[in-house]
Amino acid sequence: MKSFYPLIGLSLAGLLACRQPNNNQQLQNKIDSLEQLVANPYKPGLGEFMSGIQVHHAKLWFAGENQNWALADFEINEIREALEDIRAYCSDRPETKEISMADQPLDSLSKAISDKDLKRFTSSFKFLTLTCNRCHTATQHAFNIITLPTTPPFSNQSFNISGDGSNH
Repeated sequence: MKSFYPLIGLSLAGLLACRQPNNNQQLQNKIDSLEQLVANPYKPGLGEFMSGIQVHHAKLWFAGENQNWALADFEINEIREALEDIRAYCSDRPETKEISMADQPLDSLSKAISDKDLKRFTSSFKFLTLTCNRCHTATQHAFNIITLPTTPPFSNQSFNISGDGSNH
């Protein structure tokens, strides 16, 4: 019986040795696949980020106009996050150097939101919008003019804190 165990051990070792090259090839294939994914990741362009910011800009306006301060706070943080993503993913673009222009207007707007001050919100929002246009001018995109929103960007969202379906 004792001679039987070494025989089983040798057989298992032989089987594992036979499978090893195939296993190595499978592992190498996985490594190659992952290296290709890392080398060619999807990278959103500046335009995709700016389009997202434009939506959040409009939603921020209607949230503040309706004194839905929780939604306004959410939307301003979405804008900040998008600006950080631009800094991270579009650092090769010269326009990225001008992104910091938005910091002071966003800080002013955040303060108005936290204070629930509609008058200051309105003036700070206008300042942010003006700053967006100044940035566009500084980066040779003056043709892209941002205005105060007049119509909610989505018909299926209420910006009114009461949730009654009205947007004003």
